[in-house]
Amino acid sequence: MIELGITPTLIQPVILCGGSGTRLWPLSREYHPKPLHALNGENTLLQETALRLRGVAALGEPLLVCNEAHRFMAQAQLARIGAKPRAILLEPKGRGTAPALTLAAMHMVACDDPVLLAMPSDHVIAERAAFQHAIERGAALAAQGYVVAFGVPPVTPETGYGYIRVGRALSERAAACIEGFFEKPDVERAREYLASGRTLWNSGIFAVRASVWLDAVATFRRDIFAASERAYREGRKDGAFLRMDPERFAECPSDSIDYAVMERISAEAGPVQAVVLRLDAGWSDVGAWDALWAIEQKDAAGNATHGDVHLADTRNALVVAQHRMVACIGMEDVVVIETPDAVMVAKKESAQAVGKLVASLKAAGREECLVHRKVHRPWGSYDGIEKGERFQVKRIVVEPGAALSLQMHYHRAEHWIVVRGTARVTRGEQTFLLTENESTYIPPGTKHRLENPGKLPLEIIEVQSGAYLGEDDIVRFEDAYGR
Repeated sequence: MIELGITPTLIQPVILCGGSGTRLWPLSREYHPKPLHALNGENTLLQETALRLRGVAALGEPLLVCNEAHRFMAQAQLARIGAKPRAILLEPKGRGTAPALTLAAMHMVACDDPVLLAMPSDHVIAERAAFQHAIERGAALAAQGYVVAFGVPPVTPETGYGYIRVGRALSERAAACIEGFFEKPDVERAREYLASGRTLWNSGIFAVRASVWLDAVATFRRDIFAASERAYREGRKDGAFLRMDPERFAECPSDSIDYAVMERISAEAGPVQAVVLRLDAGWSDVGAWDALWAIEQKDAAGNATHGDVHLADTRNALVVAQHRMVACIGMEDVVVIETPDAVMVAKKESAQAVGKLVASLKAAGREECLVHRKVHRPWGSYDGIEKGERFQVKRIVVEPGAALSLQMHYHRAEHWIVVRGTARVTRGEQTFLLTENESTYIPPGTKHRLENPGKLPLEIIEVQSGAYLGEDDIVRFEDAYGR
């Protein structure tokens, strides 16, 4: 029998932000993935992950493990909600949740060996108080040396989730041994799991002391431990970020927390024991469009809509319009997702197959699976308004106090027209200010920079012209963001 004591001295949230969420295309894309979007409210999923623990006693500022390509967007989103990350660890490429948690444990083990609360950054949890209560109980168990998984009571024979088989009870508070982990089943097996009453959905959330995790991963996956340790040791600090050594991290096998450690702990007798706690808090991993429809508010016909949507004789649909009006007539059980550069229409029952579509688009070299028309940069964003032979037009927004790099293009000229705000322009040896309705011309081969010295966003229209307009036609001489 485990007696749950008080919450440990420190719970260290570890937010794992390395996924891409391809099944939520065309909203989620490789360079602007699912965690960085707002799906079920005003905040993005990453922001909600950081916010839902506020109010828990002895809580540290979040530690973020994210892909290098998303670092500036992730940092900016946390800053907007007043979160000050304890650290931001950068993975040169995704290697799964096991190496990510290993890096976090290595960073924190010398800091009083806290309980790490590993949380994917792309989940929705409706009941914050119930979530916090479960986390406090799990952290108390983890402080005693257990590796704690959080399992969600299943309500449907879901084929998109992993399952945990619950063993003998260890306490009066729903803690139990783990008899096994099972990956995403077919429908028949999922029905068996649901009917047994002995399985929980695997939420992907875990609590474990830093030292306990390092001992476990070194025991069961020495290759992951060794490669992660080398990548961390040979990494370097880059401003607000900690960069793992790319060559060393490339040597690390890719694996999940479940496969690498949890399945082995639950199957083998040893000094470390895995337990599961029930998490009954309105959890969803929003892994596909049908999952988002399930948690959305709906009208009397079962329709969930966002944006300028008009429906007639339509039932049980999810329709999202980002850029223009979308109208549906005589539709049922469909998903319609409209973005400025792509529209996806599918039956809800086929939502899990969107990932295969994205893979085929990527194989065909389509940029729509990589980036949105609007591209975020550390200084702001640009939106490709129009493109034709030998020209393209962009709307550029520069945040107050921000600046683009000092750069040059060999093959294109640029015309800048200020729509709103004040621009400080460097063109060759000249530096001057432009205000609303003023413009300038940057010839090919000329060093230039655009800055916003004001307190409001700067908006300009950029017209590019030339024989080659690719984003790789850029030579940077100075860059505040280390690119």
